[in-house]
Amino acid sequence: MKHIIDRREFLKLAGLGGVAFASGLAGWAGAGQPKEDFYFVQMSDAHWGFEGPPNPDARGTLPKAVAAVNGLAPPPDFIVFTGDLTHTTDDPVERRRRLREFKGIIGGLHVQDVHFMPGEHDASLDHGAAFQEYFGNTHYSFDHKGLHFIVLDNVSDPAGRIGDAQLAWLSADLGKTAQNVPIVVFTHRPLFDLYPQWDWTTRDGAAAIALLMPRAHVTVFYGHIHQENHHMTGHIAHHAARSLIYPLPAPGSQPKREPLPWDAAHPYRGLGFRQVDARSTGQAFDLQEFPVERGAS
Repeated sequence: MKHIIDRREFLKLAGLGGVAFASGLAGWAGAGQPKEDFYFVQMSDAHWGFEGPPNPDARGTLPKAVAAVNGLAPPPDFIVFTGDLTHTTDDPVERRRRLREFKGIIGGLHVQDVHFMPGEHDASLDHGAAFQEYFGNTHYSFDHKGLHFIVLDNVSDPAGRIGDAQLAWLSADLGKTAQNVPIVVFTHRPLFDLYPQWDWTTRDGAAAIALLMPRAHVTVFYGHIHQENHHMTGHIAHHAARSLIYPLPAPGSQPKREPLPWDAAHPYRGLGFRQVDARSTGQAFDLQEFPVERGAS
């Protein structure tokens, strides 16, 4: 694990210190363990095209986050962006322009292996048509160093459902994966009922969780709520990511789901990305949260 220790020392010296969180997911062993230690980066909710309060640097935070991720050493094995790449618009021409601009900015990442999924701002008005033109399928799976990763689309349906067809695909995908292989799921909305009054749920998320529950080692990473949140459904850990545009209030903490105000004394507070360590000798994923730029608080 020397390379992980070296990387953390680098991050400490670079002033990128963040909050670490150990997932409640138990460790794995045997044939399903990672072939070697690695880490990936989760980014989420850039809302490219958003303008105005509460973020006076709406066109700057995404490029700053790209620069911060490019400063990680060694670089992550891959990067995943968990939805709301762009801010919603009724104009299909403008939607595509925003997707195109976002893709150009993300193209500046030094890591070539980047995985995308839509958020409702990208896909709910056209069932993901424009997103697919620029980024491909809205749900898919891939394997990496002994782990199986699944991307679920719970936003292309305007009602916020995964849908029977995709649930059948999920069941078939799991059926082709050995029982002892750890499963990592990426979604935009939470699969559980975090706060349905604010659309912080997936209407048929319980069906997806039921399919995942027989697997011993499952972790879910999602976006949408613009803040850290850690939750367990049985043995399955769910981790929400910060956004790259503005933070939102804690579930139900105020009457309306309105962005938190910009703090001029602490710019970029509440914004950031995370890295996820998969450690062959550890008992859990190690999550570290970082601001959008070095030195931000």
